[in-house]
Amino acid sequence: MNEKQSANVMWVAGIAFTFFIALLGFLLAKVPGFDHIGQLASAIIIAVAYRQIFGYPEALRRGITFSSKKLLRLAIILYGLKLNIDVVFRDGLGLLARDVLVIAFAIGVMVLLAKWLKADKDISLLLGVGTGVCGAAAIAAVAPIIKAKDEDTAIGVGIIALLGTVFAIGYTVLRPIVPLLPTEYGIWSGMSLHELAHVAIAAAPAGEDALAIALLAKLGRVFLLVPLCFIFIYIMKRKSKGEEGEQNKIEFPWFLVGFILLSVFGSYVLGHSIPVSDGVMSGISTITTWLLTAAMVGLGLNVSLKDLRNRAMKPLIAVTITSVCLSVLVYFII
Repeated sequence: MNEKQSANVMWVAGIAFTFFIALLGFLLAKVPGFDHIGQLASAIIIAVAYRQIFGYPEALRRGITFSSKKLLRLAIILYGLKLNIDVVFRDGLGLLARDVLVIAFAIGVMVLLAKWLKADKDISLLLGVGTGVCGAAAIAAVAPIIKAKDEDTAIGVGIIALLGTVFAIGYTVLRPIVPLLPTEYGIWSGMSLHELAHVAIAAAPAGEDALAIALLAKLGRVFLLVPLCFIFIYIMKRKSKGEEGEQNKIEFPWFLVGFILLSVFGSYVLGHSIPVSDGVMSGISTITTWLLTAAMVGLGLNVSLKDLRNRAMKPLIAVTITSVCLSVLVYFII
């Protein structure tokens, strides 16, 4: 076997390694307790633990990097199929205006708290985006634009997954107590919880109508991910100008184009011009989850807890406060 063939074998082995840990995360998520935080967060926990115990598997670096970069972008593109633009425009325009407020509030409060607590700026910004928009997918989309480190992205995703799960469970506990109609409770869940999965967990016990309106409110926030990314591109280009007025190159996130195209395709072609069964869509959703999980494993393997011990705690405090404030704000604007 020549050097090139050997390198290709190690590349494939690196990708396979991320999927193996993703599988372990899938199995761990079946264990009581871990079943509430899901496959993605469970896989990140295993990846981070592996890095602390065994160190980074340098021989597999090329394949792991491929998962954390390329597969991550592919997962975000496929995630576009979850966004039904037609439904957002037809039924969700009223909610969309409030979704703008939710995103601006979450990011703004996180930035202010980060300054007050002297928390890590990149982790805090990613957590603000994840809280305001759609959790891990939003963090993964914005991270390359603001040039966040892989370890910061992984920490952000892990915190959002854990915190979102805690809040989703808390909402189900509060549901019989809060004086809200089922549809109002659904809007509250959809406009304030972190991930689509968290929204589904919290809203489903309130009935089908509550779940439908909750997902619609959440889809509006997902839709706003695209313009938000372009705002960050503009900001980063402004910041990247050198003292002599020269502008460093900001890589255009072409995966967002794929996200938009698949959103349009899924909204106006699939199920209309091209009939597709629920089983096929479920299969695509499963593939997306596995790709995103493998990508997060790649990011998790870059996390050194020794280096981040002091950097993650303050952003965690800030995002917890922000999430509580967001829940209160949404409750009063329903």
